[in-house]
Amino acid sequence: MLWGVLPYVVLAVLVLGSIWRYRYDQFGWTTRSSQLYESRLLRIASPLFHFGILAVIVGHFMGLVLPKTWMDDIGINEDRYHFFALSVGSIAGLATLVGIVLLIYRRRTTGPVFMATTRNDKAMYLFLLAAILTGLATTVFSVFDSGIVNYRDTVGPWFRSIFIFQPDITAMTAASLSFKIHTLWGLALFALWPFTRLVHAFTAPLQYLFRPYIVYRSRGKRPASGAATPRGSWAPVGTPDRDRKGTPRP
Repeated sequence: MLWGVLPYVVLAVLVLGSIWRYRYDQFGWTTRSSQLYESRLLRIASPLFHFGILAVIVGHFMGLVLPKTWMDDIGINEDRYHFFALSVGSIAGLATLVGIVLLIYRRRTTGPVFMATTRNDKAMYLFLLAAILTGLATTVFSVFDSGIVNYRDTVGPWFRSIFIFQPDITAMTAASLSFKIHTLWGLALFALWPFTRLVHAFTAPLQYLFRPYIVYRSRGKRPASGAATPRGSWAPVGTPDRDRKGTPRP
């Protein structure tokens, strides 16, 4: 039930819930930003959390999606992989943890932000914090406990098997308890995802990075006909209701 049925229930809730939310609650499909209420602490907490979580997602992709044999083929053996996973992963996890703790502190101590916090938001922060803490705990346990089973041999094959509809329950059963707890919290978070502000991650404005520059033109007095165009300014091109001299057309 946990490793062969629950993942598909969560995927169904995530996909169908997101479609339902987008169709019937587009005005609620937002981060409900509280930057107007307080920006000093948000300026620190938000980048820490968002850049940290992006690094965590990349780490999970490398550990769960890419088979270990692929990493060996490009020269990243077991020792190198674990070195980068522990060093970079710990930094990313700590940055994410500090970021979300600051965000929670800001919501609790800033009056207007606290008043704008719903029960839905509180549940979201609880599940996010639990997923981050259990993830960091697996990292700590894997360093100090030699009996921890490598998740690339257990959780990774199970995760990939879900998407070919042949869940490798035996592999996940062999995983250590800390990885199982972290996985269950992650599944719970994804089940909650469509019904919280987390949906904004599906519509991140990536096109903003590639948009053309915004050109601002003056609405002041146009230069007289025949006058030299000031250096660095835009030449008047006229509009449908005015000619190049600025004379209104009939």
